[in-house]
Amino acid sequence: MCSFPSPATVSLSPALEADPVGPLAEALSGSRKPGIVILDFGSQYSELIARRVRETEVYSLVLPCTTTAEELRRLGPRGVILGGGPSSVYEEGAPVCDPALWELGVPVLGVCYGMQLMVQQLGGRVVAAGRAEYGKAPLHVDDPTDLLTNVESGSTMWMSHGDSVERLPEGFVRLGHTENTPDAAVAHHGRRLYGVQFHPEVVHSTDGMALIRNFVYHICDCAPDWTTDAFIDEAIADVRAQVGDKRVLLALSGGVDSSTLAFLLHRAIGDQLTCMFIDQGFMRKGEPEFLVDFFDRRFHIQVEYINARERFISRLAGVTDPEEKRKIIGAEFIRVFEEESKRLGPFDYLAQGTLYPDVIESAGTNIDPKTGERVAVKIKSHHNVGGLPKDLQFKLVEPLRRLFKDEVRKVGRNLGLPQEIVGRHPFPGPGLAIRILGEVTADKLNILRDADLIVREEVRDAGLYDAIWQAFAVLLPVRSVGVMGDKRTYAFPVVLRFVSSEDGMTADWSRLPYDLLERMSNRIVNEVKGVNRVVLDITSKPPGTIEWE
Repeated sequence: MCSFPSPATVSLSPALEADPVGPLAEALSGSRKPGIVILDFGSQYSELIARRVRETEVYSLVLPCTTTAEELRRLGPRGVILGGGPSSVYEEGAPVCDPALWELGVPVLGVCYGMQLMVQQLGGRVVAAGRAEYGKAPLHVDDPTDLLTNVESGSTMWMSHGDSVERLPEGFVRLGHTENTPDAAVAHHGRRLYGVQFHPEVVHSTDGMALIRNFVYHICDCAPDWTTDAFIDEAIADVRAQVGDKRVLLALSGGVDSSTLAFLLHRAIGDQLTCMFIDQGFMRKGEPEFLVDFFDRRFHIQVEYINARERFISRLAGVTDPEEKRKIIGAEFIRVFEEESKRLGPFDYLAQGTLYPDVIESAGTNIDPKTGERVAVKIKSHHNVGGLPKDLQFKLVEPLRRLFKDEVRKVGRNLGLPQEIVGRHPFPGPGLAIRILGEVTADKLNILRDADLIVREEVRDAGLYDAIWQAFAVLLPVRSVGVMGDKRTYAFPVVLRFVSSEDGMTADWSRLPYDLLERMSNRIVNEVKGVNRVVLDITSKPPGTIEWE
């Protein structure tokens, strides 16, 4: 077992199911084959493993554990990593990999559940641990060759398991141990099979990247050819092959993702691209004017400005459920696109800046606390991958869908985007509509815009904007009593949210100086009409999310 209590049965998230349009079919038909394939067994960390491999400049893909050995042979990876998962390998219904995997002749690294599955399938024994191990633990290196080369004995590794190896399969040896786990790292050197009972991919594992590099470079002999320039060249070729001489409509929001996509598509197809900026009324203060000037006048990328503020706000009248907000906004976006494309078009393709984290969170998974079963749930849907109407009239172009946010920023810089765009904090597609909890009104939007502007100004003036992942304000649907000018007030509280993260998948709250927080609070209360209280959110992700809705 790894990461979670043992479920009775396991079903993979819909995003990772093997289907005609799933990740396997996409991988088999793609122009680039992966150097490393990660097989997913339901872990929250599988995509993070892929990200760490890509940091070594080797292309990686996550595929469902149901991927067959023959399909892997067709893909031709130089190595396979078996990810973690919430199951116990000895329980009925636990997910397994194709046993023929062990005969493919490529190196395999099992991580946590993946190691336990390797041991179990190859004749060893896994049992419930006498003492579970969660959190940081020193790894004592017994064999510093191959996998653990340059991994310092005593370095910290992140443990998260309730099962352990009781007996290793024939030919396997111990590479390392912890106080509670005798076989924390194991190997069959002859067959190039390796297993670790910890998570080298998380930041808490101090020498985790050294281990991953050992596997990728020295064991699998991969070449570091997953570079920004290589991605741009391949993406441009793929877009040209997909689109041909047809016209493409891009939903431009001005964020890092859509801006990078606009520059990429403009380089690929030039004037075949039309960017449509729909001002839905949920943007930050001054942004619509800035974006039109930036793209159209400074970089000569055609932008059609559509003022649809009243239309969107009226559609949200009386709506308080966050998922319903997202679905309404997503559907309304497409409706506007369809109407405006008839005027400007015809357009055959709709371009979207969908990223890996969007897909992951929109098809999240969880454990049912009552039944213990692995069930599919949504953390939150994203307007670019969820809530779209079934009668969508466009074909989709999504060249960024396999990139993480940090990779998108690198691509943007290489394409010539200035820092003022590439370095922008992530901003949700539904905009301020999901930073206003409860019903969205014009008055609340004006309040939040003013508060948000103060937050961004103060963070920039303090020189901290580039040091944190996101800084923003949230407006709550409650009122509290205050005193201003010897008079009683009954006004809204504003929540300040500052987080640090690498890719948005996990995050910690940023420790900003008290004097900076005090200055923000004083300005918001004094300058924003309708606010009389400022509070600070110090919740990490998980258990919270970065956004409040």
